[in-house]
Amino acid sequence: MRASVHAALAGVDVILHAGDVGGDEVLDELGLIAPVFAVTGNCDDPNDARMSASLARIMDGVRVHVSHGHELGVPTPARLAAAYDADVVVYGHTHRPHIARVDGRWIVNPGAAGPRRFDILPSLARLTIVDGRAAIAIIDLT
Repeated sequence: MRASVHAALAGVDVILHAGDVGGDEVLDELGLIAPVFAVTGNCDDPNDARMSASLARIMDGVRVHVSHGHELGVPTPARLAAAYDADVVVYGHTHRPHIARVDGRWIVNPGAAGPRRFDILPSLARLTIVDGRAAIAIIDLT
């Protein structure tokens, strides 16, 4: 795992991982920062007890859904918004960082924090919730 992940996630209350974890070592190291909740990606073992197919949480009044996105074929903000009723929908699969608003809801792909793949720079996203309102930022890890 990149050392810059520790700095980027310093002080967070929880880590939500959108899949393609890369092994228990990654979950263990992230767990040094904060409690980790992860979903299985298409590159993960679907029988791994440390991950689930999807997550639904209410965090300070904000409904958050996390899934990898591959369950929808090609995940797009419109498809994700139609499939999941949440204020914030987090997905992975494409490994491309992206933030969109659909019908007043956030659709977020944090990108990929692991080894650089394709032409994609490593990144993650920080979700901040204050007074029941969500704000999201993509953090460049280079």
